[in-house]
Amino acid sequence: MKRKILSFLVYIVLAFVVFLPVGLARSAQTENIDFYQAGQGEGESAIILELSLNDCIYRALKNNLGLAAEMIAPEIATHTVTLAMEKFFPSISFNYSKQDTRNASYSFLDASDVVITRQNDYTVQLAQQLPTGGFLSFSLYNYVNDSNRRFQTINPRYGSTVRLNFTQPLLKDFGFRIGRREIIVAKYNRDISEENFQKQLEDLIYSVESIYWNLVYSRENLKVKQQALRLAQELLEKNKIEIEAGTLPPIERFTAEAEVSTRQADIIEAEALVRNYEDQLKTIINLAAEYKDIRKIKIIPTDLPETAKREVSHEEALMIALQKRPDLQALRIDLENRQFTLSYAKNQLLPDLRLQFSYWSPGISGDQILYKDNNALTGIIVGRIPGKKTDALKDALNFRFKNWSAAVVVTLPINSVFTQAYYAQAKLSLKQAQLRLKNQEQLISLEISNAVRAVETNYERALAYRAARELAEKKLEAEQEKLKVGLSTNYLVLQYQRDLANAMTMELKALIDYNLSLANLDRVMGMGRERRNVKLIVGDD
Repeated sequence: MKRKILSFLVYIVLAFVVFLPVGLARSAQTENIDFYQAGQGEGESAIILELSLNDCIYRALKNNLGLAAEMIAPEIATHTVTLAMEKFFPSISFNYSKQDTRNASYSFLDASDVVITRQNDYTVQLAQQLPTGGFLSFSLYNYVNDSNRRFQTINPRYGSTVRLNFTQPLLKDFGFRIGRREIIVAKYNRDISEENFQKQLEDLIYSVESIYWNLVYSRENLKVKQQALRLAQELLEKNKIEIEAGTLPPIERFTAEAEVSTRQADIIEAEALVRNYEDQLKTIINLAAEYKDIRKIKIIPTDLPETAKREVSHEEALMIALQKRPDLQALRIDLENRQFTLSYAKNQLLPDLRLQFSYWSPGISGDQILYKDNNALTGIIVGRIPGKKTDALKDALNFRFKNWSAAVVVTLPINSVFTQAYYAQAKLSLKQAQLRLKNQEQLISLEISNAVRAVETNYERALAYRAARELAEKKLEAEQEKLKVGLSTNYLVLQYQRDLANAMTMELKALIDYNLSLANLDRVMGMGRERRNVKLIVGDD
């Protein structure tokens, strides 16, 4: 019976080692997850959910609320770019005003007692911001003026003016990049936001892997504790029989019972550890989005830890990290943004020299008033010749009366001459970004060194603990044989059982640590997404 138990224990360990690579072949796109009813969970049947590591990563990418929240940031940044581009959309404006004024007459020549003036104004303007920093506008202005003033020759009077205005900075604010500053900065910020989101992906993938492998460890550790308890219970039953037969002193029973109690306490602790990691995995993959009561869900991980040795040199890993780390890419983009901001700040130190040009054509018409002897001073109106509003508009559109003006305006801001604070601020920000980039590169080099060393160390640990477990099995088997012929004691057998359980636990822990170190190496190299074939693209141009 003892040989069968020992053989069963060895079989579990060998099966754990031989079938390690099986779970890694499962696809991340698995949709048909097997689940079935089993056992009793808090008085109700529990749902057993078998999940591979890729299944968990897929669910986390699909359901994780933290990732969903971070995904909004690049979308917001994309809309910010669109908003900045609207600066170069043409704008059209309409303006209408009406005035009715009454003023006391200060002269009998002006009006009898009250001067009444009514005027309506209509303006339509089309404006366009130019990529060079200039501004172009086209406007059409119309008005109607009606007054009771004396000695007027046209009343009511209709006027129209077509005007073209052009302004172009020649020093400050000049240039395509300066003119498109808001768009360029918004694109830099969008790219930084997208790289930060990719960093969130890397961290999420690593977190899922970490929790998954710790759940695997806690479950296998529980199995080891349960097996150790069974061995202790079998030894206790054997002791009871031998005590009743008078071949063993009664004190041996107390030793075996104490060991059973100790191993029961170990199982309670191991079960709590399983539940803790299971709850963490449920939370990070957000099972609540798929199941109403996740307390009924019992997760069974189907993947086994990787045992193959992965050869990665520090130089190779560092080269990959410098190319693929999202946080490093974000700092590089930020450095470009600061460089552009410095060039803009330098441009703002220049005098504001602007070329202004206007071209306009007025038109006027209205009712022509005829006076006696063609002399308005007589005040005697003898007739009217009606005018049309369209006549003034035609004269303006046909450019009957051509007018133009050109000017060069120079403005020298006092703050640019004396303080140059904006330029100094931009220069310091650029230096700060350069230092941050260099610091991050040094930190990445350190992280790579630690990660590569951890992979190598944990692999060697796994091999060493495997050898220790094999020796512990042989020692336990030999001690049990000695016990059969009376050359050993229950105390020594219990001690060797405990040593074997500890050796199995340490081997399992080293193997899990090796897989965690591989996952961490992928994270610090920025390779977690690529290795797991994860591609999430947000935003657009």
